[in-house]
Amino acid sequence: MPDSRPILWRPSPDRIEKSRMAEFMRWLEAERGLTFDDYNALWRWSIQDLEGFWQAIWDFFDLRASVPHERVLAKRVMPGAEWFPGAELNFAEQMLRQGEKTPDAPALIVRSETFGRHELSWAELKAQVASVAAHLRRMGVGQGDRVVAILPNTEAAMIASLATMSLGAIWSLCAPDMGQVAILDRFQQISPKVLIAQDGYVHAGKMIDRRDVIDTIRAGLPSVKHTVLIPVAGDLPDGVTDWTALTGETAELQFAQVPFDHPLWVVYSSGTTGNPKPIVHGHGGVLIEGAKKCLHLDLRAGDRFCWLTSSGWIMWNAQLSALGQGATIILFDGAPGHPDMMAVWRAIAEEGASYFGVGAAYVTVCAKSGIRPREELDLSALRSVGATGSPLTSDGYDWIYDAVDADIWLAPISGGTDICGAFVGGNVMLPVRAGEMQCRYLGNAVRSFDPEGNELIGEVGELVCTEPLPSMPLYFWGDEDGSRLHESYFDTYPGIWRHGDWIEITPEGGSVIYGRSDATINRKGLRLGSSEIYKAVEGLDEVLDSLVVDLEFLGRDSFMPLFVVTTEGAHLDDTLRGKINDAIRRSVSARFVPNEIVEVAEIPRTLSGKKLEVPVKKLLLGGDPETVVNRDSMANPESFDIFIAYAKAREEKEIA
Repeated sequence: MPDSRPILWRPSPDRIEKSRMAEFMRWLEAERGLTFDDYNALWRWSIQDLEGFWQAIWDFFDLRASVPHERVLAKRVMPGAEWFPGAELNFAEQMLRQGEKTPDAPALIVRSETFGRHELSWAELKAQVASVAAHLRRMGVGQGDRVVAILPNTEAAMIASLATMSLGAIWSLCAPDMGQVAILDRFQQISPKVLIAQDGYVHAGKMIDRRDVIDTIRAGLPSVKHTVLIPVAGDLPDGVTDWTALTGETAELQFAQVPFDHPLWVVYSSGTTGNPKPIVHGHGGVLIEGAKKCLHLDLRAGDRFCWLTSSGWIMWNAQLSALGQGATIILFDGAPGHPDMMAVWRAIAEEGASYFGVGAAYVTVCAKSGIRPREELDLSALRSVGATGSPLTSDGYDWIYDAVDADIWLAPISGGTDICGAFVGGNVMLPVRAGEMQCRYLGNAVRSFDPEGNELIGEVGELVCTEPLPSMPLYFWGDEDGSRLHESYFDTYPGIWRHGDWIEITPEGGSVIYGRSDATINRKGLRLGSSEIYKAVEGLDEVLDSLVVDLEFLGRDSFMPLFVVTTEGAHLDDTLRGKINDAIRRSVSARFVPNEIVEVAEIPRTLSGKKLEVPVKKLLLGGDPETVVNRDSMANPESFDIFIAYAKAREEKEIA
């Protein structure tokens, strides 16, 4: 049956003709003799002829290697695919060569509450990267060493990351608003040699002093030999280097040539147990996936690209793909609602952004605030709007077309930190339907599976990927036997990637993401493992046990209840609620403070002692109490009754 969701926008013939996707299809016809009746035919070819497709991406985007690859795909398996064996290259080199023709044009435009507005040309960016790389080299940083940073979304993080990558060293970044425990849980796993940090920042007009946090983190990272600091909140402490001392040297920029699968960075995507997963991506995989992504974002040299992102979100990393196309990146560092909800939109208008990406939650807040950017601002340069992080509802689509621009391409995407890319998203050659993403990304063999592994069309199932991608994780740091990687993605459907999202594939090839199908917490687009919340909450003397679930689901407001078992003599009152919330703010982040805290007698567990997070989540999302859990597999089956009662009370409250 045809897709029933209303069409909100259709591209003009001129927009189609000038798109990168149309350019790629013309190139395939001219260079490969390949023609396709429609996008779905192109997608099918891209996932069947993996070697032909990825070689085409390599050639179309003129990706370069100092040593050529022997073939495209040596092993077509998951996990363990071997991509572009023999190739040697450097990711940072590919990013910075895009400015060679326009050295005086802006590479970065920074809008910061802390530092104000300023620009860096391509020539200035390259010079500062060269200077920082020279200093890091003298600090003993070489291939495989880790450089970590606690920096906001400003030019310092961009410069430091590119300098690190140019050396063949490994980059890792956390946002300044993260709690010290959360940061240490990440960085301690990878034993960094250099720490770069900013000791404070301005947020919503207030100075946030992070000096004590930085001191605690330094003390918790004994592997760090050098600390570099951007002093904002106070004077430079003894024994650390001022960031400005690293950026002013005249130096030759050299790029270490490394294998395609040489580690580029470590990013973190938390599971439900244990420390955050330290995901290692490679130079080549991120490079080629990012280039392909720009077909779907319709990005090219000269565009002005802004994604409203924290430096702790994978969308910070994704900005580099735009830089790699010769686009100018607009970095926004500040509270998006300060002094009012028009602040970011004013910046987008003033900077002439052509592409603006946001978390879906931001669109919801804008809509609820009643702002109408189109009535106050000149947004004529803005051609495209993207969204991700959580499902964008039909109401969000309606607000964009009503309050921003009736003739704009709205293209939400959905993917993840895990692949540093998207599984599904946009294609400017196709119409936009309410609440729906337009297509499955080229090269991404995305399907919807039922629990038995049968493919579903027009029904909600598990998002899976049945063929390998170059940007899938090389490995998890410290996961010597690969068991944690396997458990994270491949334990449900052997040899097939299960992502942990609910997806519906429409008959026309579009898709709808409904939310997380596992127990990962997703708050305003930032994902976190429940174990990090448990560590903060159960560290309190008054809390014996706890369970948290995120009830994100398309069409409903996100709601995160926390259930706690108190110790003998304690009870849940306003004082304890305050202590719990403060512990989460301090150790994790204010983003993960629960909507509600509920006292229960017991946390339901399996016979092996695991908390029953997914069954509780399914129950609270409306699942049948008789089928969401097998009570025979529970150590304490009676504990589930209070959650059934809670679910019924919530349902009655929503109906009322």
